[in-house]
Amino acid sequence: MSRVVTADEEVLIETYQPCYNPIRLKPVLVDENTLAKSTPLFLNPPFVSPLLFKNEDSDARDHCACERTFLSWLRLAIYMAIVSVAVVISFHLKHQPTPLERRMALPLGLVFWFLSLCCLMAGFANYIKTVTKYSRKEAIVQHGWKTQVVFTVVASAIVGACILLLVTNVQMSH
Repeated sequence: MSRVVTADEEVLIETYQPCYNPIRLKPVLVDENTLAKSTPLFLNPPFVSPLLFKNEDSDARDHCACERTFLSWLRLAIYMAIVSVAVVISFHLKHQPTPLERRMALPLGLVFWFLSLCCLMAGFANYIKTVTKYSRKEAIVQHGWKTQVVFTVVASAIVGACILLLVTNVQMSH
């Protein structure tokens, strides 16, 4: 007996497309059956395949907003990593670094590198949590205190580093 294939299942069995699916991964269709499993949404096999949601109401807009938020966290993490590398190698154009700058470079660079990793983890955790809640049709109003703490610490570190660099620059000029 042949079974009738629905439009949703037809997407799952489509032919090989080298432009957007070179390794032939089948997408995971997120529906009530997928959510009923005891495994988390992101651990459903195949692991690196895209998740397909039914587009009801404003779901597509919400998922795109979630991805943009993750990309913003990723961009911040990359900027912080670049700053940490620049601080550690004591990048100076006009003069050689002073002994004080050399002593400050490694700890300050490690702080920015750690904060870069924190930004990356916070963004990824926020993305996973948000997509999981969207799949359950739960409304999300605020991201939570963890994200706000990470953002506050990063902002404080940036302001603190600016003040520290300004103070050492003033001391060097006297």
